[in-house]
Amino acid sequence: MTGDLAARVRAFVDAECIPRECAAHVHGPAAIDATLAELRPLAKAAGLYLPQLPQAQGGLGLNWEQRAAVFEEAGRSYLGPAALNCAAPDQPNMISLLRQGTPAQREAWLGPLAEGRIRSCFAMTEPAPGAGSDPSMLRSRARRTSDGWVIDGHKWFITGAVGARFAIVLAQTDDGPTQFIVAMDNPGVQLVRAIPALDPFAIGGHGELRFNECHVTHDAVLGEVGQGFVYAQQRLEPARLAHCMRLLGRARRALAFARDYVNQRSSFRDRLADLQQVQAMVADCHIDLHASRVMTLDCARRMDAGLPVKTESAMTKVFVSEALHRVADRAAQLCGALGMSEDAPVALILRELRPFRIYDGASELHRATLGRRFLKTPEGDPA
Repeated sequence: MTGDLAARVRAFVDAECIPRECAAHVHGPAAIDATLAELRPLAKAAGLYLPQLPQAQGGLGLNWEQRAAVFEEAGRSYLGPAALNCAAPDQPNMISLLRQGTPAQREAWLGPLAEGRIRSCFAMTEPAPGAGSDPSMLRSRARRTSDGWVIDGHKWFITGAVGARFAIVLAQTDDGPTQFIVAMDNPGVQLVRAIPALDPFAIGGHGELRFNECHVTHDAVLGEVGQGFVYAQQRLEPARLAHCMRLLGRARRALAFARDYVNQRSSFRDRLADLQQVQAMVADCHIDLHASRVMTLDCARRMDAGLPVKTESAMTKVFVSEALHRVADRAAQLCGALGMSEDAPVALILRELRPFRIYDGASELHRATLGRRFLKTPEGDPA
């Protein structure tokens, strides 16, 4: 069943998503939103929509292992995951609302989000000296009032912020870090700017936000007061894995383009594909893709089994983010000057993949954490 669904997603991406990719989408959140408004009804009609949500919420009810192939095929186009409504940050936000949201919060926010009528963002990262890789440095604060909370803080690199209808905001309280649902039209919220970043196709861009005397009612708290870090960690582990799944598709596409190029391009009377150095680069790409897929599937199966994946998700994120970047970098090199240009998708894919080594935790942070963990266990056993 999953294989058939993945094949249908691949056909949908080839027929509907890739033909709609265009230059207007580069750092163009509004243009991307307009295209997604065309694609989402088509995905719904094709029975491909919301693969990650339970059927009770209008989704396909796929487990993590089943999602892997579907997310990978969707990820061959930057429009694919959002067309199926399984792109970040909305996808992990839906899971947070499903797990921690009250019935009223799910009705107000999860329903419209799942239907694709609105978008959202997750506001945690702050300028120095605030929270970044170390969330304990959180400086945004929320104080209780008689009728709710007042939030003050400065957030940036908030993916999805441009055009979002609401944000899940992490702020410090007297009882500990807490998540709040904040409507973006709240007069206390200011979208300062869209930050131009290396990756050109982030849904909703990357926004800088200020919260100035931002008043919200008591029912804006998502989950329990003081449990924000716990919820953020619960969110991050599956979010990293979903990124691995989606970006596998993007790296595959870059390699497929490079393969076609070297098979038809000749230099000094030889096809590039006949050169051993080119053959070795292509082989290394497939090795990286295979290893990335195996690690991702192993982590997905552990999550489906209800096993802890703190160690496995970190290892997977580090390896896959670096391996996929290697694949895209080699693909660009194989294509020569064409691989450096925006006449082909390879250079833009390379730009998308480079930030993955930073997003959801920098590789260096994960390595340091993993190293300390392994050094404290017998023979470095990750268990």
